[in-house]
Amino acid sequence: MSDKLLTVKEFDVITCNPEYKKDKYLKYLSEKQFKEFDEFIRKQTPEENEDAEAIDFFKAYAKKGVGDVIQAKNYVGIIQLESGYQIQVLPKIDFVDDDDPELSTSRVFINMLRCMKDFPGKVFSSANLRTESMNIYEIFINMYVQQVSELTRRGLKSAYIRVEDNLNFYKGKLMVSEHIKKNMAHKERFYVAFDEFHLNRPENRIIKATLLKLQKISNSSENVKIIRQLLTYFELVESSTNYIKDFSKVVIDRNTKDYEDIMIWSKVFLMNKSFSTFSGDTNARALLFPMEKVYESFVAQNMVMILGESGWDVSTQDRKYYLFEEDDRYIFALRPDIVVTRPDGHKIVLDTKWKRLNNNRDANYGISQADMYQMFAYAKKYNTSDIWLLYPVTEEMKNSKDIVFHSYGPDGDVTVSVFFVDVVDIEKSLARLKDKLEVNEYVEI
Repeated sequence: MSDKLLTVKEFDVITCNPEYKKDKYLKYLSEKQFKEFDEFIRKQTPEENEDAEAIDFFKAYAKKGVGDVIQAKNYVGIIQLESGYQIQVLPKIDFVDDDDPELSTSRVFINMLRCMKDFPGKVFSSANLRTESMNIYEIFINMYVQQVSELTRRGLKSAYIRVEDNLNFYKGKLMVSEHIKKNMAHKERFYVAFDEFHLNRPENRIIKATLLKLQKISNSSENVKIIRQLLTYFELVESSTNYIKDFSKVVIDRNTKDYEDIMIWSKVFLMNKSFSTFSGDTNARALLFPMEKVYESFVAQNMVMILGESGWDVSTQDRKYYLFEEDDRYIFALRPDIVVTRPDGHKIVLDTKWKRLNNNRDANYGISQADMYQMFAYAKKYNTSDIWLLYPVTEEMKNSKDIVFHSYGPDGDVTVSVFFVDVVDIEKSLARLKDKLEVNEYVEI
C-alpha cells in the first residue's frame, strides 16, 4: 500500500516539486497524483452543506520558492482518487507520556470517532482492529465486517416478502391481467402473488451489495478473507440493484435494531455518503471528519462518564440561555460544550477547543480574543465565575504552568482556567481535571 497511499497530518503541506521530495516539512506527491488531487478537491462541494466549499477542507495556493501546494486543514479521514491513490489525513496528536507509544495515531483517532453521536460502530473495541497495517478506510471496512459478523452470529432476520411468479399450482392471489398475458397458451399455469418468509429482505440485500462492493475495492487481504466468509451467509439473498429503493424500505424498530449501525455504514460505502463528505462518484470517494467536533464529542462523553460516576450533573451542548432578546424572541443561542454542577451546587462551564497552543505568554499562548469574549458571555449568563477552556496537550505545553485569567469588575469576577487534555490517556487526564474542579471554590457572580 505504501506506493498508493500518502499519510499526512492536519495542516501538513503537500507539494509536487521534486526538489522537496525528502523535505521534513513538506509532503511529496508526484505531479500526476498532485494534479488529480487538486482537480478532485476543486470540483467538490460537501454534500451536507451546499454553501461550503472544498477550500474548507483543503487550501490550494502557491508557496514562494516551492510552487503549487495543497494544505490539509482540520478535517481528518481519507480520500481515494479515481486512480485508486489514497491520501490519509490523521489528527496531529502528541504522545507526551511515552517516548515509544504503543498506541498509534490511527488507533487513538478511532477511539475518538467512536464517541461521536452519529458514528456507527461504538460497541466495537478498537483493540480488535489491526490499525498498524491498515489505513483509515480499511479500518472502517474492518469495523463494518465486524458488525456484519456479529449480526450473522445472532442470526439474519427473515421477513414475509411479496413474491410474484408463474407457477404450475395455485397459491396466494391470482394476478388476472398478468395471468392472461402470460398463460393464454398455458392453461396449466397460474400467475400468482403470495407472501414468502425469506431472508431476501431489503436490509439483507443492501448488506450483500455492500460486501460485494467492498470485496472489490478493499486492499486488505484480511478484510477480503472475512468478506468472502460472510457472503456464504447471504447465498439465498439477492444483491440490491436499486439502493435508494431498498434503503427507503428499511425500517429500524425493536426487531431490526441489530441492523441500525450496519445500514448507516452501508449507505456510506454504497452511496458515498458520510458524516462530512465530498460528493463522489463510483471511483472517487472521501470520508472526512471535523476534528473540532470529534474532539468535543470525545471529551464530553468521557466527562459524562467520569463525573457522572461521582454524582456530578453533566450537561453537554447546553441550550438554556441566549445572548439577547428581541421583542418576543430569543436570539444568538449560547451553547457551551459542557456545563457541570458539583454535588455542592457549584456550577462550572467548560468549552473544548481543538487548537494547539504555544508557550508564548506575550501572544496569549495563541488563545483567540473571540474565544475569551465567548467565555465571558458564558460566565455572565450562567452566573458563575468558574470557566474552563480545554485544549489538547502538546509536547510544548505538557510542562507549562497553570494558565489562569482573571477579570475583575463591579458585577463580579470571572476566572478562565486552561486545562490540557491528553487524548491518548483520556480517562487519566480527565481524572486530573476532576481533581482541579473539586478544589476550586470560586464564588457565584
